[in-house]
Amino acid sequence: MRFLPEEEQRRRLAACFTRSELTLEQLWFRYFALGGSLGLLELDAYLNGLTTLPRVDRDMLAHAVNERLDELTGPARAPYSHAARDGKLLRGPLRALVDLLEGAHRAPPERLPAVVAEAGRALDLAIDVYLTDYDQRTLVPLRPGADELDIETTPAGEVFRHAGTTVTRDGSAPVLWTILLDGVERLGVLKIVPADGADLDDAALREQCRWLATLLGHLVTVTTQYGDGLDARRRRRHRSSPAELLWQSLPPLTGATESVVVGASVQPAYDLRGTVFDYALSEKRAQLALFDASAHTDVVTALAAYRTARHDGTALAGQFAAVGAELGERSGVTGVLAEVDVRTGVVRWLAAGHPAPLLVRDGEVLPVAGAAAPGFGAGASVAEARLEPGDLIVLCSRGVGDARDAGGEAFGRARIAEQLGAGAGELPPEIARRLARAVLGHGDELRRDVGVLVARWVPR
Repeated sequence: MRFLPEEEQRRRLAACFTRSELTLEQLWFRYFALGGSLGLLELDAYLNGLTTLPRVDRDMLAHAVNERLDELTGPARAPYSHAARDGKLLRGPLRALVDLLEGAHRAPPERLPAVVAEAGRALDLAIDVYLTDYDQRTLVPLRPGADELDIETTPAGEVFRHAGTTVTRDGSAPVLWTILLDGVERLGVLKIVPADGADLDDAALREQCRWLATLLGHLVTVTTQYGDGLDARRRRRHRSSPAELLWQSLPPLTGATESVVVGASVQPAYDLRGTVFDYALSEKRAQLALFDASAHTDVVTALAAYRTARHDGTALAGQFAAVGAELGERSGVTGVLAEVDVRTGVVRWLAAGHPAPLLVRDGEVLPVAGAAAPGFGAGASVAEARLEPGDLIVLCSRGVGDARDAGGEAFGRARIAEQLGAGAGELPPEIARRLARAVLGHGDELRRDVGVLVARWVPR
């Protein structure tokens, strides 16, 4: 296969980019949506001939520009690195990229497994996709006829819990299991079997699989937003109307920057009634919130008021007051707002009729000062503490400590501390998942929703 000289490709790509009427930021966003990982400055430098890029990134840029040119009429298309006049098929990683992108373009969500299988064949791999159900107990296969996998007891489940990769050799052929992520959110796992006896310990092959999983995770999230095919596979039973509304109001269960990692869990997934969480991450701070209410309409109102104040740049005390002003006479909503200065580790919070955040260091829950206000409103006193690198800040709904077993014994703070201590080295989303599962296993009947929001400060 012959390839265009890199400089010729760059020159023609830059000319097509000019005709595309895209800004540099818009081009970067389209490139990032295709799975690109380079920054805005690197793309700018490449387009101006100041640096070079790997062939895969050049072709993703060409594809991003061509998608825009397809929306217009007439302009010539940007060239890919391979010479079209060769008349030869692409092979290897680039062929897998093209197959995945072209196959997913305008494909309904339920067609994604077939698209993934076609992309895998370009790498001589057989690929199966497993997505976690909403209870986060089971990995559900998208291929009909395949068995579901338990998250707690299987190698695939261990890969999901630790967001890692492993190879199993207990069958007729070795199998590579790797985490399926959208950014940092765990969606499920991939089962990868080489078709030609390839070495699954080969670093290059594993890197290709990681790259394919990253792009696929993004496509799973995107396609789920405009169709029910994948969502239906992840559901194990009917979801109530309040739960449907609350789930649509929530951010992803995992978020991260280079300074903080956040993970959350809310249960019961199909009968959620009045607990929501929220977070916002930036270079300066991590803002966290958790609300409880007996009526789902009240808790959504509190969440909307908090987000509005936060989006307006209002400080923590102002956010707390804004929630109270919006709720008015509705006094059944409790909650806690917190923010972490990611440069210094100073954490500040306000609680309204709600347990204060738990601070965990080296597996031990630290004592904190500061009393909860009776409700949201102006004039509440802000509490403050300082984190050390690796510390956790944990927000729990009232339903966590209040869950009772058949004998009436509450789950309680001691069990919460025990669970947090046992999982001190785990990822925040896994800590939240495991604590929520422990509460569900303890409670004979949940009287309130179980919500857990965990953030770990990991300064650079």
